[in-house]
Amino acid sequence: MGHPRAIAFLSVIVAVTIGITGCGIGGESRITPSVSEDFSGRVGVTATGLRLDNRDWWPTGFNAYQLGTDWSVNRGCGAEVDLDAYFGKLPPHALTRFNLFSMFVVDKNNGLINFEPLDAVFDAATRHRQMVLPVLTGSIGECEDGQFKERAWYEDGWRTEMSLGGMTFADWLTTAVNRWKGRPTIAGWEIVGEPEASVCTARGCDWQVRACPPGGAEVLRTFFDDAGGMLHGIDPGRPIFAGFVGGDQCGLEGGDYAEVARSEHLDVLDFHDYGGNLSDYGPAGSDLPTRIRQAREVGKPIMVNEIGVDAGSCLDVTTRADGLRIKIGQQRDAGTAGALLWAYVPDPRTTECTYDIGPIDPAWQVIVDTVS
Repeated sequence: MGHPRAIAFLSVIVAVTIGITGCGIGGESRITPSVSEDFSGRVGVTATGLRLDNRDWWPTGFNAYQLGTDWSVNRGCGAEVDLDAYFGKLPPHALTRFNLFSMFVVDKNNGLINFEPLDAVFDAATRHRQMVLPVLTGSIGECEDGQFKERAWYEDGWRTEMSLGGMTFADWLTTAVNRWKGRPTIAGWEIVGEPEASVCTARGCDWQVRACPPGGAEVLRTFFDDAGGMLHGIDPGRPIFAGFVGGDQCGLEGGDYAEVARSEHLDVLDFHDYGGNLSDYGPAGSDLPTRIRQAREVGKPIMVNEIGVDAGSCLDVTTRADGLRIKIGQQRDAGTAGALLWAYVPDPRTTECTYDIGPIDPAWQVIVDTVS
């Protein structure tokens, strides 16, 4: 990015250091109220599950990636969401996973940093006493700069490559965690959604044509040791979620999953389920039963933080909800620690075959019935 944005970002870093943590439109500063109570220990982690406020917690809820979209400020990712309507409809103890990407704080009108769209997400979650799981970046670049994160990014690029707003990812991690760590609604942090240590080829960066040189597990393990250590140094009381797809992605295939999972700065493991039927949980050796077994071996809980089933033109939403209820029950019986559906959107495409879950979808009742 150009020098003006980099300078604007550095100014924000200085402001954060002295307690002035927001720059609104036009560069006006805003002081965030101080938080006297430490909320970082609300969510605890056992070898097999989670606890919320000293009680066993088996969360269900939604992925709602576009909560930070504000078309008056940022270039957005999906439609704008009525935050109070969304959080107000969730049952108690639900969990929402959403994108806390640096893109959302870049003001499209002037290129300066504007935290207001993301502050609004935390404010609404707090008003409705709802827990959230912020994801700091994604592997494929969607809703960001459009660039797939290759192996070199995990090796060193996360510290050196400038992205939106004139920030490296290390800058963004430091800024985001420092700014919002005092919020009582944060269940934990996810550093990267669906990381993998693959590289693009002459045929492109699509998953079908990426290459996987040897040593991917070591690269990812070092990355989570370092980036996770940085995050825990700022917010030591909150768990870090792994964000793994859980299949045969580069650096996580087979036994590599457990090797990366042993990082002391990963507290909750992940699996993402887009199987078309109730028993399809990935390739042999990289499937959900294997991942549950590996989670037990390393002494950490595992959540299925993305469950996607197509509906709309290809499946009635009530039929989908019935299947999701069965699937969540099966996974819980198998030993998982929670389940999040992909994905809530305020404007579901009912005439297309998509994973969309809208405001009146019967999947909401599944969340009500399964969260505990």
